[in-house]
Amino acid sequence: MNAPSQRPAAQALLARVGHTPLVELRLPALARSGTRLFAKLESVNPGGSVKDRPVARMLVQALDAGRFEGGRRLLDSSSGNAGISYAMLGAALGIPVTIVVPGNASRERLDRIAAHGAELIVTDPIEGYDFALREARRLAAAQPERYWHCDQYGNADNWRAHYEGTGGEILEQVHALTGGAPDAFVAGVGTGGTLTGVGRRLREANPGVHLAAVIPEIFPGIEGLKPLGHPGDIVPAILDESLINERLPVALEDAVATCRELARQGLFVGPSSGAFVHGALALAARGSWRTVVTVLSDTGERYTSTGMWERDG
Repeated sequence: MNAPSQRPAAQALLARVGHTPLVELRLPALARSGTRLFAKLESVNPGGSVKDRPVARMLVQALDAGRFEGGRRLLDSSSGNAGISYAMLGAALGIPVTIVVPGNASRERLDRIAAHGAELIVTDPIEGYDFALREARRLAAAQPERYWHCDQYGNADNWRAHYEGTGGEILEQVHALTGGAPDAFVAGVGTGGTLTGVGRRLREANPGVHLAAVIPEIFPGIEGLKPLGHPGDIVPAILDESLINERLPVALEDAVATCRELARQGLFVGPSSGAFVHGALALAARGSWRTVVTVLSDTGERYTSTGMWERDG
């Protein structure tokens, strides 16, 4: 991924996106299963999350296409992590950015977006993520001369970043450690980019790979994940639901408990990562798959204000 030559800071940031470590998780629940569980450590991306991957590709493609000519601003909705990636890379590339974010996004994520100089439009938290998405669409339609709507939910460069990057890295790294391709992959659906891109790449390598989608409760939900399957839910346009073999329900309390267990092993991650690992452990407990892979989407430091790390007593 190359940045314009006149912006060396952007070049440096884009060069650091991707190629993240694959770590093996050795949790007590795996002891009797015979399953090896691996996870991509995405917090080492420069923006601290997996969202750097699709955002980097979408921005570079948009620049090449002249989307920001005439001073147009990048506009999109985000639960927080993509907003950080947009704001960080937009600042480095000289692209003005406006992000519509639901008010239940953690304070740390809102502060980081604002720190890079992006404009924040915060919507009613009760209305949820889909309302923020609809508001971004409304603004784009009302002011096309002001905004270019990146639309991470419908932009094919989102899933392609994971097909070419995340999925390819997983195949290479798992093969180096096990001699084969993964038997199962677990992720959730925010935009659907990770599950679609990685899923397509893994299925090409192993047509029998089991692809599981983690599904949170409607309330209180898990930041960044959509509770698909309910009336009125917006299904992301780039999500290829035909890839999904199974949907795994995960409660917030289980996701947080898993995050705390991972922290005791030195991995400090956010609740979506806890949800993914919880789902992966549920698969591993069946003993049907030798190698399961998931994604540790971001860092736990982004959720201190939510209370998930408060000490008992």
